[in-house]
Amino acid sequence: MKQQYTYLIINILTVFFPIVLSFDKKVHFYKKWKFIAPGILCSGLLYLVWDYIFTIKNVWSFNDQYIIGIKFFNLPLEEILFFITVPFACIFIYECLNSYLKINISKVWSRNISIILLVFCILMLFLFNQQLYSLINFSTLAVILIYTLFKSTSLNMGKFYLAYLVSLIPFYIVNGILTAIPIVMYNNAENMNFRVGTIPFEDHFYSMSLILLNLLFFEYFRSRKLTHGKPS
Repeated sequence: MKQQYTYLIINILTVFFPIVLSFDKKVHFYKKWKFIAPGILCSGLLYLVWDYIFTIKNVWSFNDQYIIGIKFFNLPLEEILFFITVPFACIFIYECLNSYLKINISKVWSRNISIILLVFCILMLFLFNQQLYSLINFSTLAVILIYTLFKSTSLNMGKFYLAYLVSLIPFYIVNGILTAIPIVMYNNAENMNFRVGTIPFEDHFYSMSLILLNLLFFEYFRSRKLTHGKPS
């Protein structure tokens, strides 16, 4: 295998099983793709702008040995695909848990978790506001958490937190590979300079905000369908 296909193959493998298993009779995930697409487009635009700024500000960079070389606005094609494949796979995890696992975190506990996370984000912003990755990362998650705390949404936050915990398994695999090779190279002057293995600590909250935002969009578009049309 030519090494320049490494990041592309990671993207393909990320969505391979969610696509293959989308036709599971209990989950019927393929019927929900139409609710995923608009949210991925909306959130993807936000994170790609963020990504572009980070690239030109040298917050991170990409190892040319492991990408095919097609770039848009200085971003590798594989990096753009990342904001499609990862949310798709994480929403699949969320839907599988909803279909097969009836365990849920109560509203009280999920709200407490959100408040604790929000306080943590504010603390991190106070301590690491000079590091661009830390600043944008924790402020983005803080804004999304505030929205969920004060705005009524169709997303069950307890189910989100369960899905996030499960998503940490593929997260450590994918991000571990990306940062260990490395395919994505981080400038430690722009982050906390603390890593879990080879993964920057902030990446855990980057993933959380990305998944949470996509699930908010997913449930929003699905609820609109259920309100204005027949359930699919």
